[in-house]
Amino acid sequence: MNSFPSLQLTFLIFDLLMAGLTIKFHQKLIGFLQDLDLKSIKLSHASLYLLLIHLLHFKLHHLWITTTLLIVSRVYLAKRSRPTYLVAFTCFKPDDRLKRSIESILEGSRKMGVFNQDTMYFQERVMTSSGLEDETYVPPGPAAQPPQLNWEATMAEAKMVMYGALDSLFQKTGITPQHIGILIVNCSGFNPNPSLTSMIVNHYKLKPNIMTYNLSGMGCSAGLISISLAQTLLHTHHDTYAVVLSIEAMSLYWYLGNNRSMILGNCLFRMGGAAIILSNKYSDRARSKYVLAHMIRTNKASDDECYNSVQQREDDKGIIGVSLSRELMRVAGDALKTNITTLGPLVLPFSEQFLFFITLVKKKMLRMKVKPYIPNFKLAFEHFCVHAGGKAVLNELQKSLNLTDQDMEPSRMTLHRFGNTSSSSCWYELGYMEA
Repeated sequence: MNSFPSLQLTFLIFDLLMAGLTIKFHQKLIGFLQDLDLKSIKLSHASLYLLLIHLLHFKLHHLWITTTLLIVSRVYLAKRSRPTYLVAFTCFKPDDRLKRSIESILEGSRKMGVFNQDTMYFQERVMTSSGLEDETYVPPGPAAQPPQLNWEATMAEAKMVMYGALDSLFQKTGITPQHIGILIVNCSGFNPNPSLTSMIVNHYKLKPNIMTYNLSGMGCSAGLISISLAQTLLHTHHDTYAVVLSIEAMSLYWYLGNNRSMILGNCLFRMGGAAIILSNKYSDRARSKYVLAHMIRTNKASDDECYNSVQQREDDKGIIGVSLSRELMRVAGDALKTNITTLGPLVLPFSEQFLFFITLVKKKMLRMKVKPYIPNFKLAFEHFCVHAGGKAVLNELQKSLNLTDQDMEPSRMTLHRFGNTSSSSCWYELGYMEA
């Protein structure tokens, strides 16, 4: 009953009303009987009829109030925004045969015969200082000799990650695929037809009325964007499960040119994926790991520098790859500042909000040259999952948020062990915290 204080209050009011009605009715009945001379008069058929009318009137009135209160309670519970429970999540762990050391990756690049000496030296310098260890996972296509960088290899990679993560999720939770009402898949670069969601529906024979969404081209942020979409849908569709699958398929887009901004992807991105199940069912409250609180998103696509910071394109030789611009760190910092401004009032104590507001007034209204005030988010949060995009990214964000090495440990260890797994990296970090 502690979960339903409003409903408990409704029943209390109902009990008081019934007690009042009962007392009033008994008083009328006693007065009616006292008017009769019971010693000399027997109840006639008319008197019994009147008594029956009184009782029937009371029962109908009782039923009407009960029905009204139940309807009102039902409408209130239906309209009230339900919490979104994160029931469980799983991170895909590839087979050990796909582990590759930095030296073996560099040796494979040399054997391809497409990279010049400067590019090979650049790859070696980036990999050895990237924060990745010698046992990250490379997809079967790029890992093969000779490499298989084609559609078939990319499809095999996507299926391996998708079905591996989902099988583990269903086994872990005991929830059958047929109970899923919403399916959201995000994969930035690989968009086959039929879609990845259609492949999953066909593979698991999901129910015909399932709602499916296939997100593409949204980069490393797509994982949390998918969670936000799932939360919005669960606020509308009651008593259902939503599954979010975040993956990246790399085989078809392994870069084979000499543009430095595009070769970075080969050095940092690795194989991985995560499956998450969300629920709005009250029955899942006890077994759920977390409850979603706030989802903050900043869209900077209208800014040209932000728009061009990460872009899939052709180089001057017509070779396709993903380009990471020099402005990436700066535009990421700007987006972070906007998110902090939005998130701060929702989670920070008043003292931190006040200091942030004073700094903002000095800078914007009084035109004073003051350093931006960075709120102490550790007053609101105990743990941080910073996207493991690369060593330089983590260093910059640690400095911007005034985080300690202990705060950054999950992100650095995820980068070290698995590399940049794109949209699923935060889930590997959360898994590290739970281990």
